[in-house]
Amino acid sequence: MNVKLLFALFFLGIFSSFSQTKVSGYVFDEFNEPVSFANIIFKGSTQGTITDENGRFYLESDETWEALTVSFIGYETLIIPLDKKVNYNLKFVLKEEADQLDQVFIVSGKQSKKNNPAIDLLRKIWENKRSNGLKQFKQYEYDKYEKVEFDINTIDSALIKSKLFRGMEFVFNQVDTSRVTGKTYLPMFINEAISKVYGDNLINKEKEELKGNKNSGFSDNQVIIDFVDDLYSDFNVYDNYLKFFDKSFVSPLSRTGISTYNYVLKDSAFIDNKWCYNIIYYPRRKNELTFKGDFWVADTTYAIKEIKLQASKSANINWVKEIYIEQEFEVLNDSLFLVKRDYMMSDFAFNKKEKSRGIYGKRTTLYNNYKFDIEKDKKFYETEVNNYNVDVYNRDDIFWEENRFEALNKDEQGVYKMLDTLKTVKKFKRLYNLGSILASGYIEFNTLPLDYGPIFSTFGFNEVEGLRLRTGGRTYFGRNDLWRLEGFLAYGFRDDKFKYGISGKWLIDKKSRLIISGGNRRDVEQIGASLTTSTDVLGRSLASSSVVGTSANDKLTSINLTSLALEIEPLRNVIFRLGGDYRTLESASPTFSLDYNTPTGVESEIKQFESSLSVSYFPKRKMTGFGVERKIANDYFARLFAKVSVGDKSIFNSDFDYTKVQFSYTQPWQMGGFGRLNTTIETGKTFGEVPLGLLSVIPGNQSYFSIYNTFSQLDFYEFVSDEYASFHFEHNFNGRFFSRIPFLRKLNLREIVSVRGVMGNISDENRALSNVPSNPNNLQLKAPNKEPYYEYSFGVGNIFKVFRIDFNFRGNYKDKVLYPEARKFGITGSFGFYF
Repeated sequence: MNVKLLFALFFLGIFSSFSQTKVSGYVFDEFNEPVSFANIIFKGSTQGTITDENGRFYLESDETWEALTVSFIGYETLIIPLDKKVNYNLKFVLKEEADQLDQVFIVSGKQSKKNNPAIDLLRKIWENKRSNGLKQFKQYEYDKYEKVEFDINTIDSALIKSKLFRGMEFVFNQVDTSRVTGKTYLPMFINEAISKVYGDNLINKEKEELKGNKNSGFSDNQVIIDFVDDLYSDFNVYDNYLKFFDKSFVSPLSRTGISTYNYVLKDSAFIDNKWCYNIIYYPRRKNELTFKGDFWVADTTYAIKEIKLQASKSANINWVKEIYIEQEFEVLNDSLFLVKRDYMMSDFAFNKKEKSRGIYGKRTTLYNNYKFDIEKDKKFYETEVNNYNVDVYNRDDIFWEENRFEALNKDEQGVYKMLDTLKTVKKFKRLYNLGSILASGYIEFNTLPLDYGPIFSTFGFNEVEGLRLRTGGRTYFGRNDLWRLEGFLAYGFRDDKFKYGISGKWLIDKKSRLIISGGNRRDVEQIGASLTTSTDVLGRSLASSSVVGTSANDKLTSINLTSLALEIEPLRNVIFRLGGDYRTLESASPTFSLDYNTPTGVESEIKQFESSLSVSYFPKRKMTGFGVERKIANDYFARLFAKVSVGDKSIFNSDFDYTKVQFSYTQPWQMGGFGRLNTTIETGKTFGEVPLGLLSVIPGNQSYFSIYNTFSQLDFYEFVSDEYASFHFEHNFNGRFFSRIPFLRKLNLREIVSVRGVMGNISDENRALSNVPSNPNNLQLKAPNKEPYYEYSFGVGNIFKVFRIDFNFRGNYKDKVLYPEARKFGITGSFGFYF
């Protein structure tokens, strides 16, 4: 007997043991064409679904039903008896009704925008469109229950018998079938959260207090919990664009919807004693970020009562095969509607083939107990939870039974039991540890509070060190450690020298996040790769280890850095840092010079103490953790940075007096259907006379990698300044234009356009200070002071889903006499996993 059939029968027997009815299949017309959006309902019930654009459907119920009703406007209704509880891959053929042939319409192709009752209703929705019902009140608060589950889907005998699950076969006792896709799946993770949400529309603030959190296998892993929260962000269907997985989908209720979707008025009926119209919608073009589905709209308020959204299979989004959303609204009166239930399912997979295996991510959110106009002090919204509350993550069963908005079903209850058992299996522990290493970059030692890593820095290469080997580690007692020590030891085979670094940090006060930090590092570094000095004493630029480049990476510096700093966060996402650094700098290469003139001769080493005060502001940033180190949980926030650095000759016998002022502002912009724009502006000025080692080097990029905030067609130290202003603009159109080109449409490529420029100056005094004619490796310092240097690039992203290539063009400063080695054109690329 066929093995797959044997296992299919086995699972069929398991499913049949429950009191459930499950049906899947296809609906065609007499010409063997699929019938989209046909009604599939258990006879005598209100439980049903509609077919997708391929005529496919899946329907299940916890009750037992004896017949199925299949119907569509203009076709004869079918009544199909159900002899079994489980019926898969059925095929139904609808015949046209003889007396209604003139009224027959098929939901396919482009629908007319004129004299279309569905579009007339859509315009009424716009006219009566209200912002979220909560916005009508000064203040609001409500209870929120959220349940997130991840499942392995498309379970078959090959997976069950695979080596991966050998010794863990008991997990397949939890296999079930999706009510949306009809595929078998194995629940692997579930997280429940109960919280209280407060908001004030007058000051535009919202705060969520977590009351309880429970999950299977990762009880206190805030990284996973926050990742899930960010993955499934809240949305408002009345917005023109809905953001999922960092992509902006056109809402079917958008004012641009008429040019994006086809609309068909399908039905009307009473829902909760309100007469509602049912409208089907589907995209006019392929490969765009759109949905298909239907919604019910009330006939007097024109408020949405129910809506279903399913992402188009051809949508230009990676690693996500299905997105399915259901929202139910509770319409309390003519002016107030509130979300009552929100369900979202995503099918994550390597490709979009029907039989490909992947992971379901399902989120169910319920809202209850709304209260309005209860004012709270402004400080209430600014106060941040600073302590890790163990009780929140260890609520007992009685708490969950009393506070859940809906009970867990048998499958969900089984996940907790299954994973409690799974955690005792050694093989699962090894797989979990491997995933942890890949995610964090560190190898944990269970017997010691130490981690080895980061493993990705083990190997490096540059012209000075040759092959570089690095070993390092950090203390690690838990995710919320109040202090941490880190260190590394490295060796270069070409220069035959050891390098090392050690640093420590301590969270003194949790409320204000007062942190003291310090350390020392002796290393070789490419300091011409960034305008702003890193505050991480162990930090080392990527350019320091570029294996292959456009030209020799020999302008490297030997650095001995000692640092001490105090950091405080008095307001959320506002960080002040007061630091003092003492560093010595000298050339690490015989072909590169940091020499400078002094009244007594020429010096090769710079010895300098520098104090600095900086302020950083990250509006809308979300952080994970409560210890001395936290992780960023989102990436769509702005970054503002200002810093004043002062060099003082009177301290530690330093060499120079100067003051340096710097400012930068980075902002991502969601441009709706036109993709995402990233912008950065940066400016700075140094007051006083300083040599090359302390000047601001315009960051070049000699690697073949596309690195944001660097200039791809500049070599290291090609431009040096003591005052500068730069900008970097990069826009990713997310395939908006490629999707309209027939022969490119299926490739799901994405267009990227970048423009970057800088203008700067260097004083004659600073130029003369570093002009040492006796050294043949002395650089002739230049700055882009006549006109802004600029370059631009055209990129193609999403090649094989992971690769991006940029074609870079140098805009000016190309004179062959003044700039004989100027690179007018170059190609760079990068790898990454993006939705």
